[in-house]
Amino acid sequence: MTDTSKTTGEVVALPLPSLSAKDKRRAEAKYGKAVMAHGYTLVPNLMLQGQAHLKISPTAFNVLMQLLLHWWDANEPPHPSIKRIAQRMNKSPRSLFRYFDELEEAGLVEREARYRGKKAQTTSAYKLNGLTAKLKEIEPAMTAAKKFKDKRVEKAEAASTAA
Repeated sequence: MTDTSKTTGEVVALPLPSLSAKDKRRAEAKYGKAVMAHGYTLVPNLMLQGQAHLKISPTAFNVLMQLLLHWWDANEPPHPSIKRIAQRMNKSPRSLFRYFDELEEAGLVEREARYRGKKAQTTSAYKLNGLTAKLKEIEPAMTAAKKFKDKRVEKAEAASTAA
């Protein structure tokens, strides 16, 4: 009779489930279920690819990303507290006003004071119409640049196969 109560210290590799190509691109496959359980924010690739066209500092861009985190409804501007954004960015609330000013000067954000009752001011709302207009404005140039790049790649590939 063999004693099966003793461990041998042997590691047995368990087969991992095979993922389809589509499933491998899913966020849970990349980051894990626990990370994705915290949610995600929809950001157009054009915004990241055309960041330089927005003409704002990287920190102001980060503030803009924080605003997008709170923009759930197209018709309802986000209204997070400055204190919350400051905590996430490890900045002082006072220093964030500089970046909100920068976003307003760039025409991307419009602050709107909000009140509870007659005098009790609450968090400001941040209209992002300027951002969406700017992205629509730069889209043709970004598309043209991509087409130009694609043509250069095609031409280079054609030249290399002819040689």
